[in-house]
Amino acid sequence: MSHTAHIPSPRKPRRSASKLALRAGVAGGVLSTIAVAGAAGPANAEPVTETIEMPTLTGLSLSAATQSAEATQQVALDLELQAQEDAAAAKAAQTAKKAKAEAVRKAEAKEKAEAKERAEAEAKERASRSSERTTLSAPSSSSSSNASGSAATVVAFLKAQLGDAYVMGATGPNSWDCSSLVQAAFRTVGVDLPRVSQDQSVAGTQVGTSNLQVGDILYWGGAGSAYHTGVYIGDGKYLDAANPGKGVVIQDLSGYPASGAVRVL
Repeated sequence: MSHTAHIPSPRKPRRSASKLALRAGVAGGVLSTIAVAGAAGPANAEPVTETIEMPTLTGLSLSAATQSAEATQQVALDLELQAQEDAAAAKAAQTAKKAKAEAVRKAEAKEKAEAKERAEAEAKERASRSSERTTLSAPSSSSSSNASGSAATVVAFLKAQLGDAYVMGATGPNSWDCSSLVQAAFRTVGVDLPRVSQDQSVAGTQVGTSNLQVGDILYWGGAGSAYHTGVYIGDGKYLDAANPGKGVVIQDLSGYPASGAVRVL
């Protein structure tokens, strides 16, 4: 045996290359982790123990879809309401237009009817006046110049009041209304007449205006509802307290024909 066979070698046994590489990788990974942790926060930071859960994309999508559907439904409701309001307004306007047109039509028809009535009334009045004027164109032979007795006294009293004022309700001696003057004139011959025109128009015997005599009482309006009286003085004329503008005057019957007459003398 060689004397060197039992002497141990001073060199350590060689490790395999694969083991050395594995250990180097583990060490490097540990060192890298430590370095990153140190750089990310302070040395004394506590480890994070909580986790944050983020909502899923599916939940967000459903919420947005719901909101969009509700908004669309609200818009549709608003449009429908506006359409109903517009339709109601249009219907109301149409109804008002029809009502206005009907009112205008009725007003025009009424105006035409009234105009026709006025024209007919005017035509009748003209015909009546024409007839009365024709009758009065040949007056009775009686005149104030040949009147005698009570009629002459009445006419004389009336002429003495010419120029006096007309005052409604007055009874003389310097102002009169139509019926008070007639009453006072006939009182001079002892004839007591009623105070107002309506009663004077039926106080005596009704006579036609075509056969008048001096001293006959003329009236305008209906018998019993007359609104004015005067006294016939002959020659187609009469004397009366006419109105506030004229006072007591003599007038021509052709200008204002009387409706009737009564005879009390």
